[in-house]
Amino acid sequence: MSETIYDTLIIGGGPAGLTAGLYTSRAKLNTLLVERMIMGGQVMTTTKVENYPGFPGGIDGPDLMMRFQEHCQEFGLQVQYGEVEGLEDLGDMRRVRVDGKDILARTVIITTGAEPRKLGVPGEQELTGRGVSYCATCDGAFFRNQTVAIAGGGDTAAEEALFLTRFASKVYLVHRRDQLRATSILQERLRENEKIEILWNSQVTRTEGDASGLKAIELTDTVSGEKRSLDVAGLFVAIGVTPKAHFLADVLRLDPEGYVLTDAECRTSMTGVFAAGDVRKKILKQIATAVGDGAVAAIMAEKFLMDQE
Repeated sequence: MSETIYDTLIIGGGPAGLTAGLYTSRAKLNTLLVERMIMGGQVMTTTKVENYPGFPGGIDGPDLMMRFQEHCQEFGLQVQYGEVEGLEDLGDMRRVRVDGKDILARTVIITTGAEPRKLGVPGEQELTGRGVSYCATCDGAFFRNQTVAIAGGGDTAAEEALFLTRFASKVYLVHRRDQLRATSILQERLRENEKIEILWNSQVTRTEGDASGLKAIELTDTVSGEKRSLDVAGLFVAIGVTPKAHFLADVLRLDPEGYVLTDAECRTSMTGVFAAGDVRKKILKQIATAVGDGAVAAIMAEKFLMDQE
């Protein structure tokens, strides 16, 4: 067991986690941020961020997150890489298990975010990175003058379909219903774009390819059950996100979709534990709201510690 007892342990290094780390470190709290993969979260896969205040003309996602990290480092935020496996309430402190080792902290801020939801069809996992993608802005340029498909029917799917027309010669939007969930203005743009064809009442039930990459997708008609093959070089999946809170299911209150339930001050059902960003149940999931959450969670953690003294 670690001998150090941290004032605050932050789980996750996206915009919410880094903001929380900035606030707690600046408040002179002994803070450790644990990140599983790369700092920056989903923003690292965004080519241009246009709706974060203070950057007229936009800024590349990785550049923005580098600025976040540099700002945190000014105040001495400590960072450790590893996977968090569990959380336990010990009364006056919390025990967090990271890669099989225990770390003690008086407060915990959960900012693990969310990840793209998978289709769960045969061949998807094997062909991920070789034709199957979950980020059009990351991988769209690899499919210049080729035919691609995107699965989904919400705003993200519509926006990514429109983005893909910059590169692809043809974009099929595969939707399992007979109408989209995307906003009316996005639906209008889809109809006006000659490169886009919407395949109604259809869902991807298999991906087909070999060592060289994706070759085709199997489509199943959701009404008749009829199956057919569609030749595509790329498949982009945009069917929503899944909160990364599975390791908390037995210790915190989650909603049916797996999001952490909090009050307006980001407090969870466990004393001294807060949640911020996309892992938290809320209406809007944006960088700006993640930053706001991170600040609130950090201030509430500081207040909690002061009340304990």
